[in-house]
Amino acid sequence: MFSPSRDQARLFFIEAWEKYWNKAALTPLESLAVDLILLHPEYHQLLEDRDSAAKEWSPEDGQVNPFLHLSLHLAIEEQLSINQPPGIKPGFDALLLHHDGNRHDALHDVLEALGETIWRAQRDGSPLDGAAYVQSVRKKAGLGDE
Repeated sequence: MFSPSRDQARLFFIEAWEKYWNKAALTPLESLAVDLILLHPEYHQLLEDRDSAAKEWSPEDGQVNPFLHLSLHLAIEEQLSINQPPGIKPGFDALLLHHDGNRHDALHDVLEALGETIWRAQRDGSPLDGAAYVQSVRKKAGLGDE
């Protein structure tokens, strides 16, 4: 299992962005990361500064951690590619229709559902509830309890 440290994960995004701008060859995972970074111009300047890898973001102060955001995007792309947890891909497809084909908006709904699921698991000291996560995605797509 691949389990990078916080700093390794942050440097992965910074280095993928550097390679992109230097027109260096990218691995498939780096290429996916760059595609996600391109969807978030608000992070571009941050990713050009290696010192940003050490910065702390506080949700209590209304700050979004861009590295966490991009990491969740990557996780969701992997989940969609293998339909894991079961039902996530059809739920996402329904969200895509709900958002008139706007993939990024649909991904952000999934990201919100994943964040809520992770938060609940941490709060309760329990494993992630994949079924509840998929149900949350379906609900955001307007499918309710079907």
